[in-house]
Amino acid sequence: MRPTLRLLVLCSHNSARSQMLEGWLRRHLAAAGVAAEIWSAGTEKTGVKPEALRVMAEAGVDLAGHRSKSLGELPDPWNFDLVLTVCDAAAAACPTYPARTRRLHVGLPDPTDRPLAEWRRVRDAAERVSSALARALAAGRWPAEAELRRAAGVE
Repeated sequence: MRPTLRLLVLCSHNSARSQMLEGWLRRHLAAAGVAAEIWSAGTEKTGVKPEALRVMAEAGVDLAGHRSKSLGELPDPWNFDLVLTVCDAAAAACPTYPARTRRLHVGLPDPTDRPLAEWRRVRDAAERVSSALARALAAGRWPAEAELRRAAGVE
């Protein structure tokens, strides 16, 4: 049995994109048989946006128990196998992440203050990133950042 991987999805406010990707990763990694502890956090916390809850529920992923968290609120916050940043502000802040870890960045557009169609587009891009990451990890390898960006459609 493989050891449990610790994965962190990091964004600015942990209110939408990182929450959606955390939900998808939980689903895809479990389905792929990859033992993983999945967390999301923000460089600052706000609250989970109702639009994120709504569009994920439409796709059958329940985020109702999720809450916005800052990095310091996570158990053992400096011990992750992968830190995946999903917005440019977090990517800029991530280099100060003091732990030695693998870092990947896939910039997903911020759907805040946009129509629900944009929220669904970002949800679907997050689902593709999660699926590609789960496939790679199930095959015993780390994906290249470009592979995840292609999956998201944000090359």
